[in-house]
Amino acid sequence: MIKGLAITPPIIGRISIGRIVEKNGKRLPEKDDQFTLTTQVQNRDGWLLHPLDEQLRQTQTTNNGKLRTIPVRLLFNSPELNLRAEYSLFDRQTGRPLCVGNGDTCRRYTPQGIQQLPCPSPEACDLARTGHCKPYGRLHVIVNDEEDIGTFIFRTTGFNSIRTLAARLSYYQAISGDLLACLPLQLKLRGKSTT
Repeated sequence: MIKGLAITPPIIGRISIGRIVEKNGKRLPEKDDQFTLTTQVQNRDGWLLHPLDEQLRQTQTTNNGKLRTIPVRLLFNSPELNLRAEYSLFDRQTGRPLCVGNGDTCRRYTPQGIQQLPCPSPEACDLARTGHCKPYGRLHVIVNDEEDIGTFIFRTTGFNSIRTLAARLSYYQAISGDLLACLPLQLKLRGKSTT
């Protein structure tokens, strides 16, 4: 197998908490208090809803039709294969990653090509002083015990979300005796307030 090759299962949809809204001619992200399951297809109005979105909303009788819990299964017994997280700095014009690191080393695009450099974390990095270097996590799950191996991807740049997901996956792996992929789990949206 090729060294450093990321295992990425086929993605059939997205799990999002929010949407894009237009304000003053700019398309900006807006947070929401519910999950939305979309396909991988986007049009002018946004992402097209996946048929499972409506199906899951009908099964939930509480929360006024808001989707706050999703039944999921994981593909792998290893938490690192289900949840990938790293620091990422994207080019705002092209959307391509300029620097991707793990807090120890990074791969950075430079005029001399891609180089491997030390990654001191966003707070101590000269390139990250713009504030655009963030943790970037991707969780792959199977929703509602679908028969195919296609997954839904939940992307987050929230440090607390990544930390909570990584901790829970590690706990469940330990409790289940390394049978993480066999557990029926739920992805739950919890409200959190900060002072």
